[in-house]
This record gives sequence, structure tokens and C-alpha cells, in this order.
Amino acid sequence: MPDTVTTQHSGPLDRLRDTLPKLVLAPSILLVAIFVYGFIAFTIYLSFTDSRILPSFGWVGWQNYTNLFRIRAWDTAITNLVIFSGLYISICCILGLLLAILLDQRIRAEGFIRTIYLYPMALSFIVTGVAWKWFLDPGIGLEAVMRGWGWTSFEFNWIKDSDMAIYTIVIAAVWQTSGFVMAMFLAGLRGIDGEMLKAAQIDGASTVALYRRIVIPQLRPAFMSAFVVLAHMAIKSYDLVIALTGGGPGTATEVPATFMYSYTFTRNQMGIGASSAVIMLMTIAAIIVPYLWSELREKK
Repeated sequence: MPDTVTTQHSGPLDRLRDTLPKLVLAPSILLVAIFVYGFIAFTIYLSFTDSRILPSFGWVGWQNYTNLFRIRAWDTAITNLVIFSGLYISICCILGLLLAILLDQRIRAEGFIRTIYLYPMALSFIVTGVAWKWFLDPGIGLEAVMRGWGWTSFEFNWIKDSDMAIYTIVIAAVWQTSGFVMAMFLAGLRGIDGEMLKAAQIDGASTVALYRRIVIPQLRPAFMSAFVVLAHMAIKSYDLVIALTGGGPGTATEVPATFMYSYTFTRNQMGIGASSAVIMLMTIAAIIVPYLWSELREKK
């Protein structure tokens, strides 16, 4: 009988304990549903309308997407994105891996060096863009300093050169993010079984063969994670480009994110801007969804 009474009294408490977390999370879930997924759905809808300076509900179907791929600035933005993302991802992965291998040798002051490498990631892309703009500006940056020291023939005006300006975006982005990639690879290296490496060394494997045949293949999850993160950051790059070059000279460093903002809020062609945003969303989803699917499949 006492057990029955205890069970009856503990029932409401159990229900409250199960319901309380849901009640606490409900406002956050509601806000995310409205201001993230709701606005994503609204943007997709606008991409099929004749919206210009303000949202409109005149349905035009696929016309905005057809017009989008006829705009030369969009072709330039896609080309710049391919160049930027290809160099950005590959250089960050190579440099991050080399730095991780260096730190994995248990060198002195490892903690201090790791902090130095990771420090740029604590800065916003706006700060990084402004700092590198000052550094690369021929009038006040590296070129001016070198000429002030007597090297009058020194030139480094990439930021003003329409053919080279996109590479200044790569330099600044790699400087900011390579330390983060290093940390991901370093965590992967520290997770590799040391006994396996010792056995391979006993069998006569050289250092190059050790890394090529054992270490790097086991870093596949770290490579995949780094690729997904870097690709996502490359596709939505806006603040770094605006702070560093403003999309110029001309449209030399125009990327989809700056194109989307320009056509939505400056050129007052919201339908075109929304369609470019949907293309960016689809590109990011094409990268992230297969990655998440493969990760969940491996866990099962």
C-alpha cells in the first residue's frame, strides 16, 4: 500500500520533470522555426515572384532563375567563388596538416604556438579584412614600407589589380582559418593508435610511408569535417570581401554573397537576389546533407 501511494504521488512529478525541458526549449525552437526556417521558406517563395524594392506576390515561375544565369556579374561571381574556394580549401588543408604534424612532434612551447596559430580565428572577418586591406594597400602597406626602406622597385599592388585581387581574399582567409584546420587535424593525429605507428616503424617503414599509408588515411574524418566547414565559409563569404576589396576593383572580387546583397538591397531586384540566395542554399545543402547522412550511417 505505501508503494502504491508513492507511485501515485511521483506520477505528476515525473510528468513535470519530462515536460519542463520541453517548456524551456519551446521559445527557442519557435524563434528558430520562424526566423530561420520561416525566412528560408519566404526567400524561396520570393525567388518565384516579381519582387523588386519590396516583396511582391506576382508569380513569375522560373523567370528569375533564367534571368540570373544571363547576368554577366553572376557568371563572374561563380568564377570567383570557384577560384577562391578551390585555393582556400586546398591551402588551408595542406597548411593545417603541416602545422598539425609539426605540433604533434611534442615540441617545446606547444601550447603557446598553438595559441598563436588559433588566435586569428578569434577575430571577425571584418577585422581581418580591414587589417589586410591596410597591409596590402600600395599607398600605406607593404609596398610603401619597402619603398621607404630604399627598395624603390618593389611592387605588390594585387589589391588594385583586377586579375590578382581575388588572390588577396584567399591570403586573408587562409591566414584566419588555417589555425582552426590545424586544431582539427591535431585532434585527429592525437587519436591515432601509437602502437600501430611503433609497429610500422619496427617493420622498417620510413616517415614518409608512415604518414602516407597509415596516418593520413586515418585522418579522413578530419579532412571531411574541414572540407565541409571551409566550403560553407567560402560559399557565404561576404564580410571579408566587403571589408578587404568591396567586391572590386570593378567586379573582380564579386562573389555570390555580395551579388545577392547588391541585387536585393542596392539594385532593388529582390527576386533576382532571392534566387541567387536559393542557389547558395542549395550548394551548401549539397555539401552538408551527404556529409551528415554518411556520419549518421556510420554511427548506426
